[in-house]
Parts: sequence; C-alpha cells; structure tokens
Amino acid sequence: MNAFDILGDPVRRRIVELLAPGDVSAGKVTEVIQAEFGISQPAVSSHLRTLREAGFATFRREGTRRLYALEHRPLREVSEWVERQTAFWNQRLDALATEVARGNRAAGKESS
Repeated sequence: MNAFDILGDPVRRRIVELLAPGDVSAGKVTEVIQAEFGISQPAVSSHLRTLREAGFATFRREGTRRLYALEHRPLREVSEWVERQTAFWNQRLDALATEVARGNRAAGKESS
C-alpha cells in the first residue's frame, strides 16, 4: 500500500492524528476509535498493524502495555509530494491570473 492508500482510510487517518502528539497506548487508541467509529477491538488492531507494516507507526512495550508512536518519515514523503503538486499548480494559476489581468486591462482600454 502506498501512503495515500494508508491515509485514505478515515480510521487510519484518525489514528495518525491520535499518535501525532506523542506515545499513546493501544488501549487508549482503541477506546477513542471504538467511540468515534463503532468498530471492534480486533478491527482497531488491524488498522494499527497496517500502520506499523506501512512504516507509519512503531510500538514499544511498557510492562503489559503497547505504546504506539507516529513515524514521521512517511508523512514527510506525503508532504513533499503535496508541495511538488502545489508548486506545479501555483505556477499555472499565477500564469492564468496574469492572463486574466491582461484581458481585463485590454477590455478596459477598449471600452474607453
């Protein structure tokens, strides 16, 4: 799965949001996701596993708890891709705005 497939799922996006501030226990993630999405604990675990396997999350054991953390590398890759697309479109939109302004000026001169 690519990053957009991973983030395309609303449950996984929400888990990423939950992990963004720092380590969160699997129990807390499950509690929040069950309350918001009404899915089972095994379904939440499946989403956490998908995030781990795709490199978006890591976990460490602390006693009997699993603490999940966000891995920022895949998010940086997504951000860089979005920035490239934004730059591509900004150049074209700027050129369009210039042409529209030229057209407006020309129309204003013709009506005088």
